[in-house]
Amino acid sequence: MKKQHYMTRDERFQLEAMYRNKIPVADIARQLGFCRQTIYNELRRGFYIHTCDLYDEVRYSADKAQQIHDYNQTSKGRPLKIGCDHDYADFLERKILTDRFSPAAALAAARSAGFKTSICVSTLYSYISKYVFLHLTNKDLWYKPKRKKSVHPVQRIAHPKLPSISDRPEWINSRSELGHWEMDLIVGKSGSRPVLLTLTERCSRQELIFKLPDRRASTIRGVFDKLERRIPDFRQRFRSITTDNGSEFLQYEQLRQSIYGGTRFQIYYCHSYAAWEKGTNENHNRMIRRWFPKGTDFSRVSQKRIAAVEHWMNHYPRRILSWCCPADFALVV
Repeated sequence: MKKQHYMTRDERFQLEAMYRNKIPVADIARQLGFCRQTIYNELRRGFYIHTCDLYDEVRYSADKAQQIHDYNQTSKGRPLKIGCDHDYADFLERKILTDRFSPAAALAAARSAGFKTSICVSTLYSYISKYVFLHLTNKDLWYKPKRKKSVHPVQRIAHPKLPSISDRPEWINSRSELGHWEMDLIVGKSGSRPVLLTLTERCSRQELIFKLPDRRASTIRGVFDKLERRIPDFRQRFRSITTDNGSEFLQYEQLRQSIYGGTRFQIYYCHSYAAWEKGTNENHNRMIRRWFPKGTDFSRVSQKRIAAVEHWMNHYPRRILSWCCPADFALVV
């Protein structure tokens, strides 16, 4: 009966001994349990020229055959799904390295560009880890998917005198209406006064970035005063703000106060140490950090560059938007 496995090292040594004793191939195949063609293939793999004093002799080496077999095994496996489509690979590299796209967003852009080759996100991450690309490595990824660590629940509290996010209506939580924003600050180099104020619309994921000379509450109020003067239907476009308990955001009544009288929007405050409660804005801040890493001195960053990053954010395709861009749902020009 034929054996359904590769010839082992011991079987190769048996073959070497029998071939040296000039046993016919048919008998060798019968004794080892392989077909004759397998024996012929194995002999061809291990043949070498042995030089004697008077003549050259063809012999079989089990060690040589085993070495070749082991080497051939290293190239086993399925071929790369990316194949020989170098244009596709270059496109993905350019999107991730130059345009700062995530692997998922780069694949979506490739589909929109009409490439016939297609791979999934997991495969792309695997290729990056295995150095399939010429320049792209894991070091170029801002963060890779990680398993969530189990944490023990900690009791969180919001500012006792201010509206808590727990009181935020469900129709705002469901993201079914435009005009509800999340707000935070991005702080730069230690000792540097300028900061970035970031506003993220919860439904469309639109991003607004403002460079501020300092982080005082009056400076932040001034941003909304300017927006209210510039936008005719401000109260429809800014219905609510969700932010954290930073001291610069705690002037609740003054921040809500409209320059035309009355209130301009409602404010909700996250629980302490629970930044995930305004997760959309936190995720956007991580994206902004692709351009302005921690330690950036914002006094040296021009308004033009900040506007360019804002434009990039609002034209960055999102999975949650079916790979559309926030600019497709823009509220503020």
